[in-house]
Amino acid sequence: MRIYDAAKPALFLLPPETASTAVHYGLRAVQDTPIAELLARRYTISDHRLEQSICGLDFRTPVGVAAGFDKNAKIPRILSQLGFGHVEVGGITAEQQEGNPRPRLFRLTKDEALINRMGFNNEGADRIGDRLSREPQPDVPVGVNIGKSKSTPLEDAADDYLYTYKRVANVGDYFVVNVSSPNTPGLRSLQSRESLKQILGTLKNAGAKPLMVKLSPDLTDPAVEDALTVVNDLDLDGIIATNTTRSRPESLRNPHKVETGGLSGSPIEDEATNQIRFIAERTDVPIIGVGGVSDAAGAYEKIRAGASLVQLYTGFVFEGPSIAREINERLLELLEQDAFDSIAEAVGTDLT
Repeated sequence: MRIYDAAKPALFLLPPETASTAVHYGLRAVQDTPIAELLARRYTISDHRLEQSICGLDFRTPVGVAAGFDKNAKIPRILSQLGFGHVEVGGITAEQQEGNPRPRLFRLTKDEALINRMGFNNEGADRIGDRLSREPQPDVPVGVNIGKSKSTPLEDAADDYLYTYKRVANVGDYFVVNVSSPNTPGLRSLQSRESLKQILGTLKNAGAKPLMVKLSPDLTDPAVEDALTVVNDLDLDGIIATNTTRSRPESLRNPHKVETGGLSGSPIEDEATNQIRFIAERTDVPIIGVGGVSDAAGAYEKIRAGASLVQLYTGFVFEGPSIAREINERLLELLEQDAFDSIAEAVGTDLT
């Protein structure tokens, strides 16, 4: 029995945000201690079959931590020692933000899902950029997810994103424009072709590289194709698919399903995988797959649908700190079962 299985019932008695804060405090407390080294020996998988070079960056495994888990870039080193092959911090905004009023995070236990309306709560680009430059970074790629400040008018969004990028430009390994969170008013309207072109073009001209964009699962197919046109026209380095969804599947059983915000976890797994497949059939840029990843089977399905890497957040909440190791170990078995010599060989093999 995993230690987390024993601790989870008590942890889940706490309000979700309180439990999340407790986990973060615990992880930060052991970061850079001998305990962290013990965790690394237990959870880190080293096997050349899982390694990939993408966008000029070396990834030792395909499993990473999605943005939203380490909003203020306080625990990237301990996350890497839990076996994750990359860590995406943020979303970070130009201004420090308290986010939306509490409660703003809801646990749908039977559905293995979360609903959040956090609202980009973070310490702001100046403070987080300083932390990233001051503290040592892990030996895995660290991505920086950039959002728009709530107070910034939509017409000034490009300058807002640029301000944040400049504060983290020297400390991130890759950069992600987040225009798909459902919790900042009007943000998703920035996924239109002209808005994307202005924002991404501004960052591209400022030297942002590797530069990626994170898309919503709620986009229509024509809207996704518009976004891909911008990605291809600007020669972007990658796409992250997908963010949380505003939709509510009929299968949801928890009363919290009526809460506003973005739904993540198992209920959006298929929807996210379908969008990955849709994107992979229309572009050759690398895709990072997010949405409902909680085991190796789900991760492998996204990889075979066209994702080079996968990320998780809600899966960490429900499965605990051993999840990266368990997924990576089972991925090796799946590669062997399908006679692939590397994870890269499996990418996109289910595409028609």
